[in-house]
Amino acid sequence: MTKRRKAVALISGGLDSMLAARVILDQGCHVEGLNFFTGFCVEGHTHAIRQREHKPIKRNNALWVAGELGIKLNFVDVVEEYKHVLIHPKHGYGANLNPCLDCKSFMVRKGYEWMRANEFDFLITGEVIGQRPMSQRRGTMPVIARESGAGDRLVRPLCAKHLAPTLPEREGWIDRDKLYAFNGRSRKPQIALAAKYDFKDYAQPAGGCCFLTDKQYSAKLRDLWRTRHSRDYALDDIMLLKVGRHLRPRPHFKLIIAREQGESNFLEGYRYQFTHLRTISHPGPLALVDGEVDTDDLRLAARLLARFSKGRLANTVHVQIAGHNQASWTMEVAPLTPSAIPGHWYL
Repeated sequence: MTKRRKAVALISGGLDSMLAARVILDQGCHVEGLNFFTGFCVEGHTHAIRQREHKPIKRNNALWVAGELGIKLNFVDVVEEYKHVLIHPKHGYGANLNPCLDCKSFMVRKGYEWMRANEFDFLITGEVIGQRPMSQRRGTMPVIARESGAGDRLVRPLCAKHLAPTLPEREGWIDRDKLYAFNGRSRKPQIALAAKYDFKDYAQPAGGCCFLTDKQYSAKLRDLWRTRHSRDYALDDIMLLKVGRHLRPRPHFKLIIAREQGESNFLEGYRYQFTHLRTISHPGPLALVDGEVDTDDLRLAARLLARFSKGRLANTVHVQIAGHNQASWTMEVAPLTPSAIPGHWYL
């Protein structure tokens, strides 16, 4: 009997990876999904924190895709390994701090390692030639295959007919005639194929799920590196960059102010690591102070926090301040006016 071949699909949660996996499933192969946690993905973090009223419940799209396909999804934590990719990208950054080509090569390499360790036969991605300016160009496709080590065991079912036949195609494990020739930025071919499979309610493309493509997030990460005089980071650092308003009123300290109750709840978990402030005379958010501060700095921080509380129009607001040792005291301050907050304070 012909051996049933096994493929591992990189599942991001988007439509392309979903379609790529389904195309190979339709050829009778056993397929499992692989999803990597770098710490920079939008899903599963900010969606869970923010308490927006009257909004639909957010889902983890990678899990949803696996459920729709009926395949097992394996999660891999690559936070520490990913640091080198971000800090020292061989192929540079995109418009912000997104090392897209290095990132894709890294993901494929990790997928290839998982494939070999688990005795699978080949690897699937949802890449489409011309869809992304850095990582999905005709010229970068062979770079990813080569630098990842996956070589011709890497199959891109959605654009395979624009590329040389891979090992699974040459060996007859999959039928090249049943693969596709998508290219360019248009989503119409993918949407039509999704309709054929009766896929509905799939994630809509909106700039990707990576915070590193976001201009504001990248600015906050650059600020973190600059003020610490190091490009290293911990998982807590990059998680906190996703939450709240970040203001740097003075070079030596930053204030992180929650924007709503869900963020205040999240920041509560960090209050023992930071000096923190909260308004007690009026409802308001929690704020963390990142940096070494004196009394004058704390007064400025308290006035800033008062501005974002329900007491913003009051003459004075009482702010409770707790230090690293959790000893607390109260400061009465006048809220800053909007004109007194320069735009460059906002990160």
